[in-house]
Order: sequence, then structure tokens, then C-alpha cells
Amino acid sequence: MNTIYGDQYFNSIGAYLKKQFGCKVIKLSLDAGFTCPNRDGTKGIGGCIFCSADGSGDFASDIPGQINLLSKKWPSGKYIAYFQSHTNTYAPVEVLREKYEQALSYPDVVGIAIATRPDCLSAEVLELLAELNRKTFLWVELGLQTIHENTAQLINRCYPLSVFDEATTELSRLQIKTVVHLILGLPGETREDMLNSVQYVCRKEIFGIKLHLMNVLKDTRLAELYPHRIHIPQKEEYINLVVDALELIPHTVTIHRVTADAPRHLLLAPEWGYEKRSILNGIQKEFRLRGSYQGKSLEKP
Repeated sequence: MNTIYGDQYFNSIGAYLKKQFGCKVIKLSLDAGFTCPNRDGTKGIGGCIFCSADGSGDFASDIPGQINLLSKKWPSGKYIAYFQSHTNTYAPVEVLREKYEQALSYPDVVGIAIATRPDCLSAEVLELLAELNRKTFLWVELGLQTIHENTAQLINRCYPLSVFDEATTELSRLQIKTVVHLILGLPGETREDMLNSVQYVCRKEIFGIKLHLMNVLKDTRLAELYPHRIHIPQKEEYINLVVDALELIPHTVTIHRVTADAPRHLLLAPEWGYEKRSILNGIQKEFRLRGSYQGKSLEKP
């Protein structure tokens, strides 16, 4: 095995945080009660077509509830307060400040992660984020999903790629860590399309990347396209695609996700999508079979 990542084949955020803080660090998924400009009519209505009613935060809860619950489960760990549900910079700055500082006030919360849209980073919000970045461990997550404009229109993303480019430039200027979300398996996209998205974002100054499995959930507009306009891969096909993608990602980029979580009662497809442990084991096995690891395709012969 390549020894860059210890006993792993890629630079996982879990291992990175353990090295950074000297102990296990758990992300606490929070729902701070925000909405999204793609839901309230400012940019669109109904959100992106894959998004559940909880705004991709089906496992999140309010700040006190989640922190109190999980701090009891892992009493010896530290915590990253992860603002996950909906768009977590989409509110007046004074409201954002109150929510963020509430989460950071808990004793063992050592950092904060904020999931948002690149079109919701005003100058005032960026100033607040820069202030947070000076006093705590911070990263900002941008839900890009794809670089391809035709797909972006199909999924109702409601902003062009140029907005993402501007956001990453500003975050980099402020030395704020950026994590980018990409979805593997969006309707109509080929393997080449997906890998092009990976390569594009890796040319930015990013801290991390999330590779999401395209889950089809009940009561979403994506479900209306299923099964006629959606290719549902076999598990082995998805595993191979993830390994192909990881081989293209520089070893300095942290990997925050290689699949996706979805409540089983909401999951329509793929039928194996909830088998997270099996998917992760399959990825490790594929790396072993290839004699490969994250970033190998970038190495000079």
C-alpha cells in the first residue's frame, strides 16, 4: 500500500482531523432553521430536483439537541458543528452570527463547517466568515454538483458556473478552507462528464471534496424522472467510478465523502444506496486490486 495516507488509500477528513486535533473529531449535523433562495422564490421554487424536504439534512437536528445527544455518545471526542440543512449563509448577518456563536459556545466544539450556495456569499457574509476563520477551525462547503451548464439547468441549480468560480476566488483570498460537493450519476451525465467536474474543481484552491452518490428519494422532482431518464449504476460500477475520481484528486485535498447517506424509507434508488459500509469496503478493495491510491493518475511516469 502507498504510505502517504497511512493505512488508508485516500486523504480522509477523519484522519486529517484526528492528526490536527490529536483525538477523534465528530461532525455534528445541524439544522439551524434556514431556508434556501432556490425554495422561497428568490432564485427558484422547490429547490434542486434531488433535494428532500429537509434540504439534504435528513439526519440533522437543532443545535442544542444534536450537540447534547452526540456529546454523550462520544464523550472523549471533539466536535465540528456542521451547519448542513438548506443554505446556511442565507439570513441576515446578525442572525448568522448568533447561530454560529451558539454552536461554538459548547465546550468541546473545536470548529465549524458551513454548507451553502456560492451565490449566497455577500460581502457582509464573507466578512463574518473571515472573522470566524481567524478564531476557529472553519471550512465552507459549496454545493456545485456539476460543472456542466445543461445538467445544472436540468437539476434546477439556479446559478451559473461563473458564480462558483467567483466564490472560490473570494474564499481563497480570505484563506478560508473550501469543500466542494459533486454528485456522481446526475441525469444525462457520462463518466467523462463526471470526471471532468472532478478535474475542474481540483484546479481551484480547495481544501476538500465530497463525492455524492446520486440517490433518488421519494417526494422529490428527481423521482418523477425515475426510472425513464436516470441511469442507476450497479454498485461495482459506482465503486470503479469513485476510484477513478480519487485517482485524479491531488493528495493534499481532503476527502469528506465517497457515497451518500439517505433514510431507507425515502430511498427509491439505487437499491444498494444505503449499504455504506459495503461501498466503502468495495472502494478499498478496488484500490488494492489496482495497486492505486488518491492522486496516482497525477504522478509523472
